[in-house]
Amino acid sequence: FADDEDVTSMEEVMLEYATMDRELNHHIKALEETINQVKQEKPENLPDLENLVQEKFLEMESKNSDSDLQKNEKYMSFKNQLQEMKKQCKSVFSKMILQMLNRGADTIEQIDEDLAVTRSQTNFACPITQVTMKRPVRNKVCGHTYDEDAILEIIRTQKQKKKRVRCPNMGCSHVDVKESDLVPDEVLKRVLDSHKKQ
Repeated sequence: FADDEDVTSMEEVMLEYATMDRELNHHIKALEETINQVKQEKPENLPDLENLVQEKFLEMESKNSDSDLQKNEKYMSFKNQLQEMKKQCKSVFSKMILQMLNRGADTIEQIDEDLAVTRSQTNFACPITQVTMKRPVRNKVCGHTYDEDAILEIIRTQKQKKKRVRCPNMGCSHVDVKESDLVPDEVLKRVLDSHKKQ
C-alpha cells in the first residue's frame, strides 16, 4: 500500500477486465436476439446474420457509460477487498506503534506474530472456491494461501492435460504452482479454528 502506482495499475487492469466482460455479454445478447429474430423470419427472407449481430452489438455498446464498469461484480469485489486490506493494515500498524511505545523494542517478535494473524484474518475465503478454507496451505513461491483440496485438484487436473497451473490469486504473476510449493499454513489454521469456536 506504500506504492499507490501499483494499486492504480491493478485497478486499471480490473477496469479492462470489466470492459471485456461487458463486451462479451453484449456479444452474447446480440447473438441471442438475432437467433430469436431469425426464428420468426421465413427462410427466403433471412438477413445477413453477421451484419445483424454487429448492428445489435454496436447499438448496445453505444449505450455504455464508465459508471457501468464501476458496478461490475468482480471490480466491486476487488475494491472491497482492497478497502478491507487497507483497514487491516492501518489497524496493525497502529497497534504496532502503540505496543512499541508502551513496551519497548523487545515486543517486536510478538508484534510480528500479531501482524501475521491479523493479515491472515482477511484471507478466510479460498480464492478458488470462495468459501472458508478448511485446510489452508501457503504457496512458498508467491506466499498466497488456498484450501488444500481445491489447489491439489487443479494441479492434478492440469497435470493430466500437461499444462502448468497459474496461481489463482487475483493479480499474481506466479504461473507454475507445484504440489511441492505448498506448505500447511499453521498460523491461519489456528485463526480459523479459534474463529469457528467463537
